[in-house]
Amino acid sequence: MSQIQNIEYLIAHARFEEALAALDALVDECPDDAVLLFMRGKLHWRMGHRSQATSDFSAASAIDPASPAARALEHARDVESFFNPDLYNP
Repeated sequence: MSQIQNIEYLIAHARFEEALAALDALVDECPDDAVLLFMRGKLHWRMGHRSQATSDFSAASAIDPASPAARALEHARDVESFFNPDLYNP
C-alpha cells in the first residue's frame, strides 16, 4: 500500500490525527508537491483548522495555479469573509 493510499485509508476511517502526521511527513519531504499540500489542506479544513487549510490551499495554488487548490482557496476565502448582519440583530 502506498503512502497516499494509507493516508486515504486513515481519513476514511476517521483517524485524522494519524493521517495529518503522515501528510506532514510527506510534505516535509516534498514541500513543492501541490497535490500533497491540497490533500493536507482538505484534511485541515475537515478538522476545523481553517487558517492552516487556507495556507495549504494558497501554497498549492501558487505551485500549480490550475490545481483544484485554487478553487478551494476561493471557497475558503468566501467562508472567511462571510458576514450576515441579520445573524447579529434578532
